[in-house]
Amino acid sequence: MEKREELYRGKAKTVYVTDDADKLILHFRNDTSAFDGQKIEQLERKGEVNNKFNHFIMSKLEDAGIATQVEELLSDNDSLVKKLEMIPVECVVRNVAAGSLVKRLGVEEGTLLDPPVFEFFLKNDALHDPMVNDYHILSFGWATENQISEMKNLTFRVNEVLKALFDEAGMMLVDYKLEFGIDSVGNIVLGDEFTPDGCRLWDKETRNKMDKDRFRQGLGSVVETYIEVADRLGLKL
Repeated sequence: MEKREELYRGKAKTVYVTDDADKLILHFRNDTSAFDGQKIEQLERKGEVNNKFNHFIMSKLEDAGIATQVEELLSDNDSLVKKLEMIPVECVVRNVAAGSLVKRLGVEEGTLLDPPVFEFFLKNDALHDPMVNDYHILSFGWATENQISEMKNLTFRVNEVLKALFDEAGMMLVDYKLEFGIDSVGNIVLGDEFTPDGCRLWDKETRNKMDKDRFRQGLGSVVETYIEVADRLGLKL
């Protein structure tokens, strides 16, 4: 598979086209950002760790019957993925109150949410990823009613699989975001990534933070903690 020109450069990943029109290469960089890019650092090995972590998680989801974009781990920092037409919304599930939910609603961090809370956010850094609902998505043509329903169903299926996976490893899956796209035959497929950059993970006993909040809050040992998360799951990095 030949990597060709750059297609898109995000905050922590670069997407490249390949010699196959239906395949792309995701390159995970060491860049780490927070607060819409106001805080940026390079963290050694972060790209490699997130690339391998993402492949591991997506493989677990594939085993559970959830279609994902990831096809093959190519190198330490590169993965081969299916080309998707991405839907410009993030699907967020919250199992425990944290982050923006606490600020918006004034609830106590750590409050268990039963049932879990589902939210949509528009992917737009300039607007700080505002919350939207089904009506916005339909009115602006970002997705159809059937696609909205499928994204919700898949997001909760992911929750069932990953909550159990992390729980068995002594961690709480507090919240996470997912992105979906449409493949060449019209199917909704899980895309982008699932890494500690895009979710919140707490140790079950201590409630120590084991995700990107370590970077946001200046807690240190970001990559080392990501590696600990992987190790608990049985992924040796």
